[in-house]
Amino acid sequence: MTVIRVDGVTRRFGDVFALDDVSLDVGPGELVGLLGPNGAGKSTLLSLLSGQRRPDTGTVRLLGGDPRDPVSRLGLGVTPQETGLPATLRVGEVVDFVGGHFPDPVPTGELLEQFGLTEQVRKQTGALSGGQKRRLAVALALVGRPRVLLLDEPTTGLDVTARQTLWEAVRGYHAAGGTVLLTSHYLEEVQALAQRVVVIDHGVVRADDSLDAILRRVGLRQVEVRSAVDLTGWDGVVRGTRRDDGVQELYTPDADALVRTLVTSGVDFHDLRIRGAGLEEAFAEMVAAPIPEGAVS
Repeated sequence: MTVIRVDGVTRRFGDVFALDDVSLDVGPGELVGLLGPNGAGKSTLLSLLSGQRRPDTGTVRLLGGDPRDPVSRLGLGVTPQETGLPATLRVGEVVDFVGGHFPDPVPTGELLEQFGLTEQVRKQTGALSGGQKRRLAVALALVGRPRVLLLDEPTTGLDVTARQTLWEAVRGYHAAGGTVLLTSHYLEEVQALAQRVVVIDHGVVRADDSLDAILRRVGLRQVEVRSAVDLTGWDGVVRGTRRDDGVQELYTPDADALVRTLVTSGVDFHDLRIRGAGLEEAFAEMVAAPIPEGAVS
């Protein structure tokens, strides 16, 4: 049984297609990363899955039912991009209130400890830092022990430590059998968490495959080298960056040829490293490709 099913969904805002004939199935226990540039349709898709909007055409199913039905949403946890918390309520009161809507909520103390918010239990939410508010928003998505978790840019604005805390919470939820659909601007976040990656651009699904398969689509290799000579414009270098310390990251379809040229050129270099391109390069390559026929730009 699929826990998320999107079949031929189109959603317009005026003359703009936010989603154009999108289909997507997510099975139980999957952790799917949803990537796409700003305005690609990611948040619109999550709003349809959470029942906040309905499609113009096509069907959306959550846990076998209509996501606009409260019974279907009982098994859903959501963290939207922006969460409005009642500023005068204390953290513990907010968790108790939200948890009271579910038959078997996670105990408030246990949940706050998991997200590093125990010391803020009596603090008003309006006095929390931005990072603390974000952690609380994700904690609230998990308080009802949902079967499906929708996370829209969950770690925006968080420092490295807070981001790692949320990553561990998501991993723990997934390890216990939960299903996750995650959008993020942090490509390393999707690469760290997701088993499957869906790329949306201009409201169209451009790719849907395992993380490993998406990475294998990239024909580029990264050559990292330290040199006083600027190598970013050399033949065979598709894209390159140069740091102040002289380290250069060069992307090329033929790393062997580039290294041979470098060795025979007489240019002084050291600290040479070669690796496969990561998710950021895969994403850039897929989005840069021609838009499929029928998509609206």
